[in-house]
Amino acid sequence: QVQLVESGGGLVQPGGSLRLSCVASGSIFSFIGMGWYRQAPGKERELVAGIHNGGRTNYADSVKGRFFISRDNAKNTVYLQMNSLGPEDTAVYYCNAGLSRAGYWGQGTQVTVSS
Repeated sequence: QVQLVESGGGLVQPGGSLRLSCVASGSIFSFIGMGWYRQAPGKERELVAGIHNGGRTNYADSVKGRFFISRDNAKNTVYLQMNSLGPEDTAVYYCNAGLSRAGYWGQGTQVTVSS
């Protein structure tokens, strides 16, 4: 079993940046894909960014060039650097292990972009 703990959310002004972190328990971290999803009020949960165990990344079109996902296998941690944030990025952000909705989920961290 994998447990995930997210941190780094908060309130930021439009145009600002935040970095989310997700620490995973267990010894399989380096072997599995990791992802960040988000869910805004009234909307479905969507994949924002994913990083495979070999380092290959993929992004939702809406965040390409602004968000960057990375991982540190030595620390069992995956990061999401979010730049040029806009109100449309306001959501609860969830860390996912397995890059699958059937995978493991963190508790979520709120990101609010507002002036």
